[in-house]
Amino acid sequence: MANQVVRLNYPAALLSVPIINQLIRQYEITVNILKAHIDTDQHWLEVQLAGEPAVLGEAIEWLKGQGIDIEVMTG
Repeated sequence: MANQVVRLNYPAALLSVPIINQLIRQYEITVNILKAHIDTDQHWLEVQLAGEPAVLGEAIEWLKGQGIDIEVMTG
């Protein structure tokens, strides 16, 4: 099992969409929310994704397809 920490930068239009719920239901991964910031200017979640490497890659591509910008966090 692999772990990856990413920041999900949401467009304002997706704030009311249950993206994390859909992600967990669609892919066999664990999502741990580490940090979040939601206000009028910034909308992001920093999450740790855990699962099989290929599935994590598919999940990240799915998030991008939903309109979410992904930043891979290091260190």
